[in-house]
Amino acid sequence: MGVKKYNPTSPGRRFQTVSDFGEITTDKPHEPLLKALKKTGGRNSYGRVTAWQRGGGNKRLYRVIDFKRDKHGVPALVETIEYDPNRSARIALLKYRDGERRYIVSPQGLKVGDDLISGRGVEIKTGNALPLNEIPLGTFIHNIELQPGGGAKLVRSAGLSAQLIAKAEDYSHVKLSSGEVRLIPSLCMATIGQVSNPEHENISLGKAGRVRWQGKRPHVRGVAMNPVDHPLGGGEGKSSGGRPPCSPWGKPEGVKTRQNRRTDKFIVKRRGGK
Repeated sequence: MGVKKYNPTSPGRRFQTVSDFGEITTDKPHEPLLKALKKTGGRNSYGRVTAWQRGGGNKRLYRVIDFKRDKHGVPALVETIEYDPNRSARIALLKYRDGERRYIVSPQGLKVGDDLISGRGVEIKTGNALPLNEIPLGTFIHNIELQPGGGAKLVRSAGLSAQLIAKAEDYSHVKLSSGEVRLIPSLCMATIGQVSNPEHENISLGKAGRVRWQGKRPHVRGVAMNPVDHPLGGGEGKSSGGRPPCSPWGKPEGVKTRQNRRTDKFIVKRRGGK
């Protein structure tokens, strides 16, 4: 696993880097676990653009991922490590002893032929999934549930990991990669290890076309618009706007927008250090 660089044979190649895909073992996904992925282009049911800068992009098929790991006590063999166009991490195809196959988010260091299992009392081993109250303190984990049986919601992107730092009877303290410490029910499942593909953050797209392949359209600065289109628009010459950054509808940027006070009690320490 690493980052591949190119000789500067063109302006688009000069700063472009890609993953070397050294850990990928097959380029053919398991067809029964594929689903069609319909794109909206940022438009609602009336055909009106409600989310800007979206559209185009390469066609993709969605890989159905098992975020619950609810096949408890059934050993599984890692068949393949695959590329998933829908996420930054790699995915692994597991074949369970009863013949069923499922995709999981692949942890760092997982190899074809490894044996995995989930449930209570399983070995503390990379790729195994078990409840938080059975994981030793200090262990690095990922794919963490917020509610028992609800499926993994936290720490799923490439290279991420969280750390279990304290345990109580009902809740466990988990330190996320942002620095936030959060209370999570001790019966929630988590997977041992770090998410695969940590080199993802070092990849340079190198040209605007690769951004378009991702389905992202150009983002126009507000100060480059006319006053009718944006509060920061207009002015003689290259004006800087004359007011704090805001959205096209005058909403201030950079201010806190969190309104879910119902879950504030589960945040022990915020990522800002407060």
